[in-house]
Amino acid sequence: MSDASLRPATKNARHQRIVELVTHHEVRSQSELAALLAEGGVHVTQATLSRDLVELDAIKVRSSAGGLVYAVPAEGGDRRPAAPGDTAAGSQRLARLCSELLVSAEASANMVVLRTPPGGAQYLASAFDKADLPDLLGTIAGDDTVLVIGRDPLGGEALARRFLALADTHVPPAP
Repeated sequence: MSDASLRPATKNARHQRIVELVTHHEVRSQSELAALLAEGGVHVTQATLSRDLVELDAIKVRSSAGGLVYAVPAEGGDRRPAAPGDTAAGSQRLARLCSELLVSAEASANMVVLRTPPGGAQYLASAFDKADLPDLLGTIAGDDTVLVIGRDPLGGEALARRFLALADTHVPPAP
């Protein structure tokens, strides 16, 4: 009996298999991960796999060989709400992703338009959402553009400067 036949075809089972694969293999791309999943009988579209990686808080880290590979939190994608004071990890993730993905930032009133490489906007927007910054109302992401909406009606310029500084210095954002 194969390993795939012992797994239910549920989202949670698929998430667990993804965690196992990125923990035990140096997975460099979504297509490589999809191929590994398919070998185990789990067939997914690229869009589903992309959503799964976001939901699992998967990130790309530099491997010992020097290439970028996927990694997930040690808890295996634990989705429990963070306890008060647990936002430091979200802020560090935001700082890292800003340094990796933020290309430019332009402000108008309480809005900031962030540009990323193609495909990076939703990932960066997710980092803003998970950092739970008190001066942000929310984000909207496309393929390479994130709209960040601030609470201060005239605070867009300050937010843009803060995000650009975050990308340059890779330090957690101030609340």
